[in-house]
Amino acid sequence: MNRCSPIAAATLALGLLVASGAHAQSVQRPFPKDALRGTLTVVQPPYVQMDDRTTRLAPGARIRGTDNNLLRPAALVKQELTVNYTMDRKGQVQEVWVLTEQEAQEKRATLGVERNYRFESQQSQSPSVLGTADATR
Repeated sequence: MNRCSPIAAATLALGLLVASGAHAQSVQRPFPKDALRGTLTVVQPPYVQMDDRTTRLAPGARIRGTDNNLLRPAALVKQELTVNYTMDRKGQVQEVWVLTEQEAQEKRATLGVERNYRFESQQSQSPSVLGTADATR
């Protein structure tokens, strides 16, 4: 009876793991039709900031990362994340999917405030560039 050596078995298992990870990244996640788009900031679990309003996570709420694994709300405190989410009948956040850059490009309805401008604090310029602009005034 032929058996695989432990090294060959480990190599095969690692290869399968890498292949499944690459496959998972290329698959488009199906979001519910009623899922909304928003910016999630966990203030202090179960309280979250959805766009410009404070609400709660529903009991049993699930937050899924970009790899579809479950995330704990306490690990996301004060991080601003672009998400799709659903709400329960009480207006609490039930399901959350943290979006990849590609998923965030797709348009989706939102309950938040949509603006056609960005505040200076949201600009991605470095402080030294902003300081130079102020000095020339």
